[in-house]
This record gives sequence, structure tokens and C-alpha cells, in this order.
Amino acid sequence: MSLTLSNVILHQLVKNDQDELEVHLRKQTLENDTSTEHLVSELHRVFSAKGGKGFGTFKDDSEFGSWLKSLRKSELPFIDFSNQSAERLKQELVKYPFAEAGILIIAEYQSLATEYLFVGLLSSSQSMKVTEQLDISATDYLDISKMDIAARVDLSTWETDSESNRYLTYIKGRVGRKVADFFLDFMQAEVGMDSKQQNLVLMQAVEDYCADSRLDKEEKQTYRKQVYDYCNGQLQSGEEVTVKELSGELPSSDDGSDFHQFATQQGYELEESFPADRTSLRKLTKFVGAGGGLSVNFDSLLLGERVFYDAETDTLTIKGTPPNLREQLTRRLSSDD
Repeated sequence: MSLTLSNVILHQLVKNDQDELEVHLRKQTLENDTSTEHLVSELHRVFSAKGGKGFGTFKDDSEFGSWLKSLRKSELPFIDFSNQSAERLKQELVKYPFAEAGILIIAEYQSLATEYLFVGLLSSSQSMKVTEQLDISATDYLDISKMDIAARVDLSTWETDSESNRYLTYIKGRVGRKVADFFLDFMQAEVGMDSKQQNLVLMQAVEDYCADSRLDKEEKQTYRKQVYDYCNGQLQSGEEVTVKELSGELPSSDDGSDFHQFATQQGYELEESFPADRTSLRKLTKFVGAGGGLSVNFDSLLLGERVFYDAETDTLTIKGTPPNLREQLTRRLSSDD
């Protein structure tokens, strides 16, 4: 990875004897060497690969955003920016019952042609190592692969496109912990583009386009499959769904209009590009549902062929059950006789 490191520093949040959160500030930034470049490269790679991310923007009165502007203008030294940020994070963390210790990492760097600021709170785990004398000793390490409290600011976009609603990316975190809430509060940011909602709007636009174009059942299935293949391909490669590019992959309607024109004219308010959402994509090729002790999942191609739904009686009829399910059912029926 082509990465140029400008600044990186570590601070530590610890619990004292009274179980109160304290900040231990590092007095100077880390050296820009092979080790720190590798650390930031790994942070960038893991963060980029993480699913379940949200997008946001700084509020107009964001103190963190104001500090960052001063940093970028060289009016505020990086060490002061990091110290102020660490203290502010502690003040925000103590409001939550899950406040925990960790290593705060703040890094300013450039990857390819884009400049970034990374802020993350990582846990420190313990492992064992073998010394040169073949003794065993304990060692602490940063568990980067499991980070779930982190955000990254696309500084290039932030500084060149004031209308952007997605220059700040954050990990939403584990369900129930409200990790995203306190991290957004820490940076005084608000939710911007909702990528999951964008995917749902795209799925609806595809269905409406198929209906408007009067495609028959087989043509609709083919169209959905093409949309799925493109979006899934973007997801696998780490690229975003681009509506114009997707439209170019799909056949035009009889009147010569394409999907992009349809989506624009009908006012679906799709962003030019957005990350693909795996859960939403499945709706193009599968029917999935769970509740009341029942879980159902089948390819959409089977509807009307092997799977039949009666809306009046809310009954699903399946012809030809999977062999392993059939075996379990037969065995249970026999044992109950």
C-alpha cells in the first residue's frame, strides 16, 4: 500500500483504583519509521474492510472539527490536537456505563491521493512470547483485527467539498453498546449518508423499473440477477456501487431510456455512489424471513415453481423438500408413532 505518514501518536485511557477513567498522555508523537507506517497501514486496511460502517459530517459548532481545521492550517500542533482530543474523548466516555480502558490512536496520513485522519480506541490484549533464551514471557499487543471503536475523516473531501455528507466514516459497533453514539458525540458529528437506506432505495427502484418496463417474469429475474452480480462484484472488490456504471451494465427499455434516467426522473434521490449492503442485496435473488421459531430462505426463482404463497390464508407450500430436511422430518415422524 502506498502510504505517507505525517503524524501518529498513542494515548492511554486507564481505570484507576476508584474505577475512574484517566488519560495518560504521550508527550511526543511517535517516530515516522517502518514500524509506525506498518501500524497505520494495517489500521487503514482493517478499517476499510470492516462492514457495518456509517457516514457523517461535523456539526457547525463542532469543537473537534474546529481543532482539526486549525491543525490543517498549521495553527495547532498535532501534539496539542491529540491531547485535546484525548481529554474530550474521556469526558464523553465517562457518561456511558461501558466506558473502558484502551489505547487511543490518532494518525494523520495520505493513502494514494487521499489524505486522512484516523481516530480509534483499541483494546490491548496479552499473549505469550519466546525470548532468545527460550524463556516464556507475557507481552501486550494491539488487537487491530477486533477494533470496533474507530472513525476516519477523508480530509481531502472535507476540505474540497463542503456539501459532502460522507467525509466522516465510523464503525457502528456492536449491537446494544451505542458505540457510534458516543464517538459521534465525541467529534460533535451527525449522521450523514445512510448507505443501508441507499441500498433499499436502489432495490425498490429496480423493482419499479422492471414493472414500468413491462418485463415478463423471466426478464425480471434476469434483470435482478444482473443488478445483483454487479453490486456483489463491487462489494467483493471493495468498490462502491455507482448508479451510472450499474445502468451501463443493464439493458435499456423499449423507449431507449436507461435505469439511471428512470431513477433520476422518478426522484429516488440516489447518491452517485455508495457502498453495497450485503443484506439488502440478498433481496434481489432470495426470499428470507424469520420469526415465531420459523426461518425461511429460498431462491426467488423457486417462487411459483416449487414454492407457492397464498396471501389469503398466509400459507407457504413447498414442493420437494431438501434431502437432509426430509430425512429429519421422516425420522421424527417415525419416532413419534
